[in-house]
Amino acid sequence: LSDAEIDRMVKDAEANAEADRKFEQLVTARNSLEGLIHATKKTLEEAGDKATADEQAAIQAALSEAESVVKSDDKEKIEASTQKLTEASSSLAQKLYAEQQASANAAGGAQQAGGTSNEEGAFDAEFEEVKEDK
Repeated sequence: LSDAEIDRMVKDAEANAEADRKFEQLVTARNSLEGLIHATKKTLEEAGDKATADEQAAIQAALSEAESVVKSDDKEKIEASTQKLTEASSSLAQKLYAEQQASANAAGGAQQAGGTSNEEGAFDAEFEEVKEDK
């Protein structure tokens, strides 16, 4: 390549840098929303019965909106929809987290009562160093 061609390529890259950055941000926003849509649907399938009717309706409405804007080219709409879906599903997520913590605490109490592990989860072990003569 000649110096003129390299200079032209550098100028083209510099001229498109802002457009590339904006496109990258759009793709990142889309990916975040798609992941949130998937996680929310899975949570609803597995634990939707723990949500009130109002919570389920709010989550479904936010999901519908998210699915309609996720493929758009409007980063602001995508980010707003991500925020709405996060807020709508947060109460269910908090309920599930509290339930998991209660289960973990109950299981931890049963383990401590049985004396099967210590607080750090470490086990005592004996070892023997083996040296091989060659």
